[in-house]
Amino acid sequence: MPWSMEDHPSAYKNLDRTIKKKAIEIANGLLANGYEDDEAIPISISQAKEWAANASKEEQQAVKYGKKPRKQDSHEQQTNPDLLDNDVLVYFEEEKWLVKTKDAKQVAATFNTKEEALKRAKEIADNKGTSVIQYTKDGKKQN
Repeated sequence: MPWSMEDHPSAYKNLDRTIKKKAIEIANGLLANGYEDDEAIPISISQAKEWAANASKEEQQAVKYGKKPRKQDSHEQQTNPDLLDNDVLVYFEEEKWLVKTKDAKQVAATFNTKEEALKRAKEIADNKGTSVIQYTKDGKKQN
């Protein structure tokens, strides 16, 4: 069942309003894509906190003061089901470490350190039941 600012899991109770709204938005998208509640809650909180740490003030203001997510909102499928079985890649490009599902069009996350990127890649891969493939700065596959 989709959640709203008035009706959401107790795990969201003490989150900052902006992070809570983003977590609800993410969780509703995950639920629409077939995730169970117990999977969607921790993923959405983690991703909302990561988003807040990297979002511009304008992006945060848009979420904070935008409309409240409601149960009847439509939630487009955010994950391409064809990519669910694909491994997660960690590679270096344009002075950043990138995390991306193999064959995906968009990067899932960017980081300043490989360690941070690997941590996120492992979370994604664990959620999908796939593996992480990592590369060196010069593009060579690591074992």
